[in-house]
Amino acid sequence: MSPHMPFKSGFVALLGRPNSGKSTLVNQLVGRKVAIVSRHPQTTRNRIQGIVNRPEAQIVLIDTPGLHKPDSPLGRQMMEEVKMALDGIDVLAVLLDSSVPLGPDDRAALEHARRFRGPRFLLPNKIDLIPKATLLPLIDSLSRECDFAGIIPISALTGNGLALLLDRLIAHLPEAPPYFPADLFTDQPERFLAAEFLREKVLAATRQEVPHAVAVLVDSFEEGPRLVRIRATVYVERDGQKAIVIGRGGTMLKKIGTAARKELEELLGVKVFLEVYVKVQRNWRQRPALVRQLDWRRQLEHMSKE
Repeated sequence: MSPHMPFKSGFVALLGRPNSGKSTLVNQLVGRKVAIVSRHPQTTRNRIQGIVNRPEAQIVLIDTPGLHKPDSPLGRQMMEEVKMALDGIDVLAVLLDSSVPLGPDDRAALEHARRFRGPRFLLPNKIDLIPKATLLPLIDSLSRECDFAGIIPISALTGNGLALLLDRLIAHLPEAPPYFPADLFTDQPERFLAAEFLREKVLAATRQEVPHAVAVLVDSFEEGPRLVRIRATVYVERDGQKAIVIGRGGTMLKKIGTAARKELEELLGVKVFLEVYVKVQRNWRQRPALVRQLDWRRQLEHMSKE
C-alpha cells in the first residue's frame, strides 16, 4: 500500500432470499471456508462474519440467513439475525438469483435496500446459468428498483465479477483502521465452526426430509498441542430421521463423521478425534430455549458463566 493511500475498513452485509448464493460468495471472497454451503434453503442460521484482508483495506462481510416468512421460533431468530446484521453496517449488497424470476423474498430484500441510507449494491448472481443475451435486459429492469451505487453481475461459484466487486466495495468503505488482526479470517470460534461443518455433512448426506430438522451442538472441545477432541450431538425431531442419520449399522454416521473430521483437521492444522451422537429432540424448532442454544454468541455467554 502506498504511504499516501489511506487505509479503509468497514462492514458489508449480504442480503437475499434463501439459496441466492450468499455463503458461497463469502467463502470465495475470503478465500477459505467460513460459511457452510448446501443445496437446501435456509442453511445459514446465524449472521456470520468473514474477513477479507487486503494491503489497502479490510472488508468484514456479514453473511445473513436467507429472507423468508418465519413460521417457527427458529425462523424468527433467523430473521432477527438479519435485522441485527443491518445495524451499523457501511455498505449493503443485495444478491439475486438471476436464474429464477423475482419472488416475494427478493422483493423484501429490495425493500431493505430502499430503506438503507448508505451505499447499496445489487449483485445478480449465478450469471453462469443464464444466456448472456438476457443479462442486459435484466440489469436494465433491476436498475429501476432502487438508486444503487452499482449493479455488478457475478457468479459466486466461478468467481466471475468478484475482482471488480471487491474493488467497488473498497471504494465505498470509510477510512478507518482494521477492526480485526490481519491474520484473522472469521470472528467465529472454532467450536462453532466444528458444529457447522458437521451440520453441513449431515445436510449433504441425508434426504429431503431431514435437513431442516437438524441441529448440532458441540458438547465438549478439548484442545491439545497435537490433538483436538470434539464431542458433538446431532439433534433431529423424529425417530425416523435419527435412523436415516445413523444409517444401517452406523454406516451413514461414520461417513458423516469422517467427512467432518477431515475438514476440521484441515481447518485446525492438527489431528481431530470426533465423537458424534444422534438424539431425538421432538419439535425443537418450536422450542425457543433450544433454538437460542444454536446461537454461538449465547453459547459463549453460557460458558463464561460456568
